[in-house]
Amino acid sequence: MADVTTDTARPASGDSQELDALVIGAGFGGMYQLLCLRDRLGLSVKALEAGGGVGGTWYWNRYPGARCDTESHAYWYTFAPELMREWEWSERYPGQAEIMRYLNFVADRFDLKRDIQFNTRVTSAHYNEATNRWLVCTENGETYTVKFLVTAVGCLSTANVPNIPGLADFKGDWYHTGEWPHEGVDFSGKRVGLIGTGSTGIQAAPVIAETAKHLTVFQRTANYSVPARNAPLTDEFKRYIKDNAAEIRTATHETANGHQFKIEDRLALQTPAEEREKIYQAAWERGGLQFRAAFHDMMSSKEANDTAAEFIKNKIRQIVKDPKTAAILSDIDHPYAAKRPPIDSDYFETFNRDNVTLVDVKAAPIQAITQTGLRTTEGEYELDIIVFATGFDAMTGPMLRMDIRGTNGTPLSEVWAAGPVTYLGLQVGGFPNLFTVTGPGSPSVLCNMPVAIEQHAEWISDCIAHMRTNGIDRIEPRPEAVTNWVQQVNEAAAATLLPMATHSWYLGANVPGKPRVFMPYAGGMARYRGICADVAAHGYEGFVLSPAKVPA
Repeated sequence: MADVTTDTARPASGDSQELDALVIGAGFGGMYQLLCLRDRLGLSVKALEAGGGVGGTWYWNRYPGARCDTESHAYWYTFAPELMREWEWSERYPGQAEIMRYLNFVADRFDLKRDIQFNTRVTSAHYNEATNRWLVCTENGETYTVKFLVTAVGCLSTANVPNIPGLADFKGDWYHTGEWPHEGVDFSGKRVGLIGTGSTGIQAAPVIAETAKHLTVFQRTANYSVPARNAPLTDEFKRYIKDNAAEIRTATHETANGHQFKIEDRLALQTPAEEREKIYQAAWERGGLQFRAAFHDMMSSKEANDTAAEFIKNKIRQIVKDPKTAAILSDIDHPYAAKRPPIDSDYFETFNRDNVTLVDVKAAPIQAITQTGLRTTEGEYELDIIVFATGFDAMTGPMLRMDIRGTNGTPLSEVWAAGPVTYLGLQVGGFPNLFTVTGPGSPSVLCNMPVAIEQHAEWISDCIAHMRTNGIDRIEPRPEAVTNWVQQVNEAAAATLLPMATHSWYLGANVPGKPRVFMPYAGGMARYRGICADVAAHGYEGFVLSPAKVPA
C-alpha cells in the first residue's frame, strides 16, 4: 500500500473528479449504499471496487466448499419485497456461485454497475478541513474530491497469511482461501496441507479430500461444528418465501442476530437433563446456526453452555472412528459459539477417510515451511499444495490498509492504535463526514450481515438527507459519545461468554501484534437498531453537526 502524504496526494487543479459522495466497496454493503445515495437522495456518487466485479467477500472467497452459513431466505436484501419475490434460491444454504449470481442480478436490476468502477483499489483518503472535502486516491493514480465518504469494505476482506518461516522457499503452490484463483485449483493426485480449522477450513476440508491424493489438516485450535443439513429448497418452501416476503423481513428485524429464528426463552439449567438432551438432538438433526438458539442462557451462563459444548463433543467422538483423532478434534478450549460457530457438511466424517490425516499443531507446533512441505516439532510432512484457511485481519484490517487521515492529518492507524474506537460503529471521532458500513462497534459479524448492512446504509442515507435538508455541512461524533459507546460495547461483550475465547478473531487474536479488543457490539441487532433510531430522533445526539458556512 502506498503511503501517500497530504502534499503528494494532492493533484493539479482540475485533475480530481468531484462528487457528492464516494463509496468504497461493491459487496452487499457498497451496492446498497450506492443505491440509497444515488436513487433515493439523488447525489452524484460512485463506488470504487478493488475486484473485477460486484460481490465483495464473495468475489474473492471462491475456495472449495464456500457457502453461506445463513439460510438463503434470510441472506439477501429485504428492502424491496418485489425483489424478494423475483429472485429464487435453490438451496437452504447458498453457495458462493449462487450468491454471486444473486448480487449480479441485483446490480443489473437497479443498474448499479454504471456507477461502479472495478479493478480500482483505494490507497489513501485525506480530509481537508479548509474545504470540508475528502481527497481520495487510487492505486491507478486517480483522485476524487468528495463531501461524503462511505467505507463499505467488509469485515472479512483482508487475508491473513501467517508469517511462517520458509514460505518463500516452498517449491509447490500455496493459496489463501480469501484470495482464491478464479480458475480454481486442481487437487487431483496432490498432497495437500490445510492450515486452519475455523469456518473456512471446516467447509473446505471435505471438498478437498474428495479429489486430493492425501489431505493433511493442521489444527491449532479445535472447533465445534454443527451439521448444516443443506438441501435443495422444495417448491412448497419457495412459494412460502414469495408469499411471506414482508413477514420474513419483519422477523429478521426483530431478532437479536438478524436471523429468521428467535432464541428460545427456556433455560438449559432449568431443563431436566433428559429433556435437554432431546432438545439438543432435535436441533442437531435440524442443523444450522439455530442450534445456538436452543436455550436462552447458552451465551450468558458458562454452566449452561457446558451442556451444549459437551453434547457436540460427544457427537464428534461418535462420528470420528479413530479415538486419537476424535480426542484431538474434541479437545476444545472455549465455550460453544464464543468464537464464530461453524456449520458443516461432513467435516468430522472426513477424518474417517483413508486419505486424510489430522496433525495437532498445538502439541507439535509448526516450525517452518520447507521446499517440499511443512515441518513441525515432530517431523516433516511432504506437500504439493498448501492452503491457508487462516482467516482475515477482521473488521479493522480493511480500513487500516488504506491511508486514512482525518483532521490535522491524523492517521486512523494512530487513533486505533490500541483498538478501534467508534460511535455506533458508524463514525470515528476526528474524521468528519466519513461513515463506515458495519464498522467495529456495530453488531456486524455477530449478526446476519445483510440485515446489519441495510440498517447501516439506510441510517447513513437518512443522516445525509437530514444534513442536506437542514443546511448542515459536517458531522462527526463528540469525544464523550465515542467514549461512552466503547464502554457500552465492552459491557455488552462482558455480559456474554464471547470474551472467553481469547484466541478469537472477534478480539483480533489471529493477527500477531493486533490489539486484543472485543470489536463487535454484542447487545443484539434489534436493540442496536433502536439505539441508532433514538439517536437520530433526538437530532443526532452525540454528534457535532456544523452548519454550512455562509460566504462573506
